[in-house]
Amino acid sequence: MKISLNWLKDFIALNEDVEVISEILTDTGLEVEGLEKFEEIEGGLEGLVIGEILTRAKHPDADKLSVTTVDIGTDQPAPIVCGAPNVAKGQKVVVATVGSTLFPEGGESFKIKKAKIRGEVSEGMICAEDEIGLGQSHDGIMVLDTDLPNGTPAKDYFKPESDTVIEIGLTPNRADGASHYGVARDLKAAFRRPTVFPELSTFKVDSQSNPVAVTVENHEACPRYSGLTLSNLQVKESPKWLKNRLKSIGLSPINNVVDVTNYVLHGLGQPLHAFDMADIGGKKVVVKTLSNGSKFTTLDEKERILTDKDLMICDDSKGMCIGGVFGGIGSGVKDTTTEIFLESAYFSADWVRNTATRHGIKTDASFRYERGTDPNMTVHALKYAALLIKEVAGGEISSEIVDIYPEPISDFEIDVKYKNVDRLIGKQVPHDRIKEILEDLDIKISDELGEGFKATVPPYRVDVTREADVIEEILRIYGYNNVELEENYGADYLAAFPIPDKDKIQSKTTDFLAAQGFNEIISNSLTNPDYVAKTGIWNPALNVEVLNKLSEELGVMRQAMVFSGLESLKYNINRKQSNLKFFEFGRTYTFQDGDYREQEQLALFLTGDQTDESWNVDKKSIDFYNISSTVHKILDKFSLAEFDSVPTSNPVFDYGLDLSKDGQLLVSLGKISPKVQKVAEVTQDVFYAEFNWAKMLKKYGKKILYKPVPKFPEVRRDLSLVLDEHVSFQQILELAKKESKKLVKRINVFSIYQGDSIGEGKKSYALSFILQDENKTLNDKAIDKTMNGLIASFENDLNAIIRK
Repeated sequence: MKISLNWLKDFIALNEDVEVISEILTDTGLEVEGLEKFEEIEGGLEGLVIGEILTRAKHPDADKLSVTTVDIGTDQPAPIVCGAPNVAKGQKVVVATVGSTLFPEGGESFKIKKAKIRGEVSEGMICAEDEIGLGQSHDGIMVLDTDLPNGTPAKDYFKPESDTVIEIGLTPNRADGASHYGVARDLKAAFRRPTVFPELSTFKVDSQSNPVAVTVENHEACPRYSGLTLSNLQVKESPKWLKNRLKSIGLSPINNVVDVTNYVLHGLGQPLHAFDMADIGGKKVVVKTLSNGSKFTTLDEKERILTDKDLMICDDSKGMCIGGVFGGIGSGVKDTTTEIFLESAYFSADWVRNTATRHGIKTDASFRYERGTDPNMTVHALKYAALLIKEVAGGEISSEIVDIYPEPISDFEIDVKYKNVDRLIGKQVPHDRIKEILEDLDIKISDELGEGFKATVPPYRVDVTREADVIEEILRIYGYNNVELEENYGADYLAAFPIPDKDKIQSKTTDFLAAQGFNEIISNSLTNPDYVAKTGIWNPALNVEVLNKLSEELGVMRQAMVFSGLESLKYNINRKQSNLKFFEFGRTYTFQDGDYREQEQLALFLTGDQTDESWNVDKKSIDFYNISSTVHKILDKFSLAEFDSVPTSNPVFDYGLDLSKDGQLLVSLGKISPKVQKVAEVTQDVFYAEFNWAKMLKKYGKKILYKPVPKFPEVRRDLSLVLDEHVSFQQILELAKKESKKLVKRINVFSIYQGDSIGEGKKSYALSFILQDENKTLNDKAIDKTMNGLIASFENDLNAIIRK
């Protein structure tokens, strides 16, 4: 919903900056989503000045052009070539200076530049009215009648209106804020200053010469119906001020009568409808429903099939309007209209919502009726609109006001307890401040006792019907920011809520590993003390010994999970099941510094071939990259995109990596050393990963940030590097990121070679580099610069030889 700042100031005095007003509105529940500038004349005539033509001569090389000099208030007159037939010496004109931008009526904007036209220098442009958005005429340049000095900005002469438009994201419950007056009521409470309602004291009935008989047959759908007639009108274009008000909030002016109804709708929040009296059969208005299957053509020239749940505004023989939703094609105001019946009604929100939804019609009127309008506003809005129509269209009020309101809608009476106010707000608000807020919101207080009071809420506040709603009104004006949070309700606490459920995380990880072909094992936490003694990797003094042993082979609690898994592998391998993928969630145990300690871990084991034997798949053994791929996928599940990777120092592994985040070791992975496998009596290669599960859980829950797919293409370049065999791929990755972290998106190894042809102690990496700029298409110059920088870094830092 758009609110004009100038319009808003008609209802309340505002001297604050629009940014301050926007902040206050957002705090009170009318969230400001944006601000935009409105200009009556696009561009605001910036760069245009008043000038005086000093000389005018025929262009030597063009019959229809003139060469002029124009005094624009600078030290030297400006030479300007002009094609207008009416240009003459001595005229006061509008000049667009060099560098200004013009916004012609119905055309594309363009910038004024210094130019040569048929050999003659031109430093500006003498303007016609359509060229600066002031009208449609292009017969010649504008000639002004003014004594203003040359060089005076044109906006000082034309005084175009400018405005700031506030875009409010109106929530469905705030029907009371769906107008400029409604927004002013919130500011009244926030700033504690009065609102101004339009002056209605001059309203009077001029005659009773043109009455209309009104009958309401369905009071459920139409609890209140008001109207009057105006005669001897002249339908024409609206005045400038009215058109600007409507344009500022995105409405197109139609004619003076319809524009007034829209003006009152957006000003006061009360929808109106003007019927051409010439089309009201029998001078009767009947509010009723028609039979199922009745046909009615609306203003958009679509034929609607009505139901008996669609409220209609009819005359003595036909429907004229779908009540509260949309007018009919034949009854609206036309250029020939001289008499109107002006309707101002209160329709049931349920009836309007159902009809609008059924027919797929959404209008400014239905938007407000669906949410609930003010039943006490109909006559006030009617009088205001009648006075405005008389002002802009002439005529007279030719009937008394018809106001059918058999069962007035009562205010809401709600009992409020101070203890509940304090409890729900979380702070004790002074009782005097509570009363000030509610009275500023037009909520009356009565029956005040020590423990509470009775709040009387006007019916336009359809969302305030319970004690909690009244308390919310108090809080939104008092200010959410004025309620201090307790220490344990700090922002960090709120942001971390709810705490991730570690059981759900483990379950998701289990499902993922199962989908990758792993089988879960659950092994005994008791293990053979010989494993520690024979490997020499763990300290026997840290063993947690079992006092009442079942056997010597199960005499201690395990310090590591590796042997539990190796025992399961051995059992299966001995039964001819050699292609195995296992995982286990478990604990390890140590006794340190007089204290027993447990650590949660996740262990992965891979051994054998990557796939079972088949005629159409080549046999290939599981290698380090299989375990590495699985580990990295788990880290991705935890949103751990960046971590440190170094060769492992864990003696359990023959070779491998340690992956850390923020200095904390999360996982070690690699090939198990032959010494460890020999102790467990497993002969085939086993790849193992050991997660510190407790630390992994602490890293879980980071938000995943998604980015749009880049619009610009990737580029691939390949390099073949000969390196010392001790240089790891991780070193290559880190160096590439350091050298060109913006353009290099991915690096892939597609071939590794070691052999006599490249020398002893050497290995060759064939690498693909994927480059991409997210803001533009890469050209050869940028690509070559990046690749040359990478080559230089590899040669200098890694002693690489580039194979060409």
